[in-house]
Amino acid sequence: MHLNFIANQTRPSSSGQTIAMLDPSDGQVFAHIQRSNAADIDGAVQAARQCFEGAWSKLDGVERGRLLMRLSRRISECLDELTAIEQRDCGKPTRQARADATALARYFEFYAGACDKLHGDTIPYLNGYSVLTWREPHGVTGHVIPWNYPMQIFGRSVGGALAAGNVCVVKPAEDACLSLLRVAELAAEVGFPAGALNIVTGYGHEVGDALARHPGIDHISFTGSPTVGTVIQQVAAVRHCPVTLELGGKSPQIVFADADLDAALPAIINAIVQNAGQTCSAGSRLLVEQTIYEPLLERLGAAFEALRVGPPSMDLDLGPLIRQSQQQRVWDFLSDAQVAHIPMVAQGRVVDEAPESGFYQAPTLLRDVPPEHRLAQQEVFGPVLCAMPFQGEDQAVALANGTPFGLVAGVWTADGARQFRMARRIRSGQVFINNYGAGGGVELPFGGVKSSGYGREKGFEALQSFTTLKTVAIKHGG
Repeated sequence: MHLNFIANQTRPSSSGQTIAMLDPSDGQVFAHIQRSNAADIDGAVQAARQCFEGAWSKLDGVERGRLLMRLSRRISECLDELTAIEQRDCGKPTRQARADATALARYFEFYAGACDKLHGDTIPYLNGYSVLTWREPHGVTGHVIPWNYPMQIFGRSVGGALAAGNVCVVKPAEDACLSLLRVAELAAEVGFPAGALNIVTGYGHEVGDALARHPGIDHISFTGSPTVGTVIQQVAAVRHCPVTLELGGKSPQIVFADADLDAALPAIINAIVQNAGQTCSAGSRLLVEQTIYEPLLERLGAAFEALRVGPPSMDLDLGPLIRQSQQQRVWDFLSDAQVAHIPMVAQGRVVDEAPESGFYQAPTLLRDVPPEHRLAQQEVFGPVLCAMPFQGEDQAVALANGTPFGLVAGVWTADGARQFRMARRIRSGQVFINNYGAGGGVELPFGGVKSSGYGREKGFEALQSFTTLKTVAIKHGG
């Protein structure tokens, strides 16, 4: 039985109810978490407020940085434990779960070094005045963390908020939250004051809604669907609470005829099969210049057929999807492809050792996907890559920008001038040229445009969003 973590103590929910957690690899119940409600959120917010106005406010930037660094080191010491938790919780192959735990430690290491480097400015003004600006924390920040990358998104969201001087109330996804409960315990172990970091588990429509509506929350950070993001914006707008939203993508990989295909192919494959395609920045659309469309699909098809899906412990190319409803979602998209007579180029294989009760899906490569079809417009959130040809830069840009989303894009070309032209014309929060993802890029601001949301996480830019700017004008005479 896993309890909430509030004010450095484990607490049962006030409802007395629990939620069963299923192992994605076999569909069996392996743990229970608290089904919390608005009363639990209220208790967490009160604990956070008391900490913010008390012990946390007494820490200067250097001291906060040292606390975050101690947490980073403690996470590194517990890397094997956190890897195993994330692997069981999310169904990730071992190396992917370990990469997430490693990234979590890196986030806190990065933000530990940033705590004492949040500077204001001085502004030239009228004679006899001195004007300066201060960066101040919002106060109590609320964080809604999704199930696909619990540790990584916790690190980039909560790490930045704490570094800026806020205290946090976190609502993790009910499908995958055990690693975050453990990290909260580690934070208490290394000396975080009670109330600085609080974790409340439960369903989104109960706990997430209560968190977004709570008048004691001063900023909300949300990663999830555009539909829920819209609701959070509306709820927050009633009390003028600022929000940071990362709402997914339908990211294009654009391959020109002069591209280095040997370098592009592994990146294209990894960008759609990583975490079984359950990635907001997944490169799920493949736009290929007409002259190399057929040879590229031939090579890519052979690579897809070699991909293997299986239990996390086998550490294959892909693990299972998170739950049965997500598996059904992917099946529905593939069924639509059949109805529309969209050709399938190749599929990987689910290994015989995979339990039939697990939520497995073979990676699938489709071709000639109509740009207006929902496969090319909506997030599948599974290992499905949709290929389509283009002729010339103008059509490539039109296709790339032709969805409601704008999170990430990849461009593969040796032409230096084209690289800059495409980067300028693509409407996206990140554009990668001859690479994709830049190895995670803790330092690189991340976020989208259009339906992909607004605001930025990661890097120094995130620190700005977790602060409010105060202008101080002093009249002292000439």
